[in-house]
Amino acid sequence: MNPLIYLDYAATTPASPEVAQEMARYLTLDGCFANPASRSHMAGWMAEQAVEQARQQLARLIGADLREIVWTSGATEANNLALIGAARANPERGRHIITSSIEHKAVLDTCAWLEKQGYRITYLQPNAQGIISAEQLAAALTDETLLVSLMLINNELGSINPIEDYALLLRDHPALWHIDAAQAVGKLEIDVQRLGVDLLSISAHKFYGPKGIGALYVRRDPPVHLEAIIHGGGHERGMRSGTLATHQLVGLGVAARQAQEQMQADRAHVQACRQAFLAELDPQGYQAHSDLEQGWPGIVNLGFPGIEAETLMLALPDLAVSTGSACNSASIDPSYVLARLGVPRALALSSIRFSFGRYLTLEQAQQAGQQVQKALSSLR
Repeated sequence: MNPLIYLDYAATTPASPEVAQEMARYLTLDGCFANPASRSHMAGWMAEQAVEQARQQLARLIGADLREIVWTSGATEANNLALIGAARANPERGRHIITSSIEHKAVLDTCAWLEKQGYRITYLQPNAQGIISAEQLAAALTDETLLVSLMLINNELGSINPIEDYALLLRDHPALWHIDAAQAVGKLEIDVQRLGVDLLSISAHKFYGPKGIGALYVRRDPPVHLEAIIHGGGHERGMRSGTLATHQLVGLGVAARQAQEQMQADRAHVQACRQAFLAELDPQGYQAHSDLEQGWPGIVNLGFPGIEAETLMLALPDLAVSTGSACNSASIDPSYVLARLGVPRALALSSIRFSFGRYLTLEQAQQAGQQVQKALSSLR
């Protein structure tokens, strides 16, 4: 039996061997397992030093000051802290929030909750490639706009929003600017200082770090004020309480360093993998929802007219793929992202997301394409 070919890197990535090895050193009695908040002994100081080194490694990756990194359990918590924390701490800015209809559920569900608290949410509609233009954003901004929250790379399509254009637009507007960068950190060059972004969400397991750990970048100059949503000890400068998971943070730091070192090579590799995969498919047999020219090459979403995605995936037992976001993988409904792009229901139900990463070989990508084409030919 052939080993499973993993094509679901957008859902999660495997931790790199160096990440896993370094994490193990911070778990057991003969390692540095102490609580980094324990300031009364050497073991605690060493753990704190490891945490701060990780903070510096992540800050360097996104062009931030290490004091602007607030640890969280992942991008979902970071998104909640950014939106709810900013709304509660800045009532004078207004009660209007702008986002898009195809954001991750961690943003959409949080906005829906804020809507019940009396906030007005504007959901911008993307174009056919999943892009929100700066002109759309400009038209939606008002004097009451408190926050703009738009993702960088869409997790189902790979579309890349024009954040440079947003930066120019928002530079002269008092609204806070949040980017959900879970799919982008470690893959695209990001400089939060140059962009002038106020808040940016990060998830380690999207760039070969461990699950269950992430961060929120919070700008210090001028300062962005957030109200904590988790209380109990005042950790992370009062923005996020809880004992820090030293081993996970160390893993995140190593992953951030490796991402910075390998970013260009990683991008070239996933682009080559996508090309090898698509070269095996009959171009007349699928419809691409992703922008194959301008989008992130590590994610491609394809519709196969006349064949339900669930049926096709059953015919591909050796491939790990998905019909969209892992958060909605158990749903029998079509992807809400595709639905909001205007993709017909039947075509949306025939669509699969293939995502490529560092440890996929070109030979595996080619074999995956061959298996998909063989299954399609058989089913048709």
